[in-house]
Amino acid sequence: MSETISVNQEPNEPIPNEPIIVDKKPIVMELEPGTYLWCKSGYSSNQPFCNGAHKGTGFKPIKFEITEKQRVAICQCKYTNKAPFCDGSHHNL
Repeated sequence: MSETISVNQEPNEPIPNEPIIVDKKPIVMELEPGTYLWCKSGYSSNQPFCNGAHKGTGFKPIKFEITEKQRVAICQCKYTNKAPFCDGSHHNL
């Protein structure tokens, strides 16, 4: 007996592979107010931000907004549950 598993994806969109772990520690940076796209795939050469290198992989960047200048710890292991911010998940890798 076979079982069907459904995945919430667009037709013809590849099932995402595991993200590339850029680093096992966050990057701490001061961000100005604005809208940013965090790289979820790890493919971007502009880490931790998206440069479009994920195209065709099934990954999509995470859009986030900073409303006032602040120092933040951005995830680089790509396994955070509080994207784009580090939640310590890299300690379990």
